Amino acid sequence: MLAHIRPALVMIVLFTILTGLIYPLAITGIAKVALPYQAGGSLLHRPDGSIEGSILIAQAFAKPEYLHPRGSSAGNGYDATASSPSNLGPMDKKLADRIAGDAAALKKEAPGVPIPADAVTQSGSGLDPDVSPENATRQAPRIAQARGVPATEVQAVIARNTMQPALGFIGQPHVNVLAVNRALDAQYPLHPARS
Repeated sequence: MLAHIRPALVMIVLFTILTGLIYPLAITGIAKVALPYQAGGSLLHRPDGSIEGSILIAQAFAKPEYLHPRGSSAGNGYDATASSPSNLGPMDKKLADRIAGDAAALKKEAPGVPIPADAVTQSGSGLDPDVSPENATRQAPRIAQARGVPATEVQAVIARNTMQPALGFIGQPHVNVLAVNRALDAQYPLHPARS
């Protein structure tokens, strides 16, 4: 029996070291050399060097002068340690009521303007950092009014930060919320009384 257990234990230890330690360290090392920004979490830094956020994880922007992300059910909202969907099905009354409430608020904000699906639905992780170009464009008049600039200028910032599908066909066009909000702050700083 020992003749059978010993090789099994040796293989467990060997493959644990190989696949649990050596392989991850090697891949991490290669990634840090080949793609340092992405391997470091795609972090964006403020001018003082502090971390503002990651381009990969949504943040809660609720002020009218900012582009708002998709809704989140992750923890208290956009909590990366509690990433999860709500798991409510399409026939669930709670989900239907939430969507109807969100749609009513958006109709009040911009009467007659179509509401894109991602404006009232949540992402599967609750941390989706992007919105559709239609969702971003819909928010431009509110942002422009809050910042005291023409809506066309906000539209231009959104257009510059709209990413096209990879290789022209993989995925859909999307707008990174944090990137747009950083560009807005850089190009149209807020008056101290407003911020």
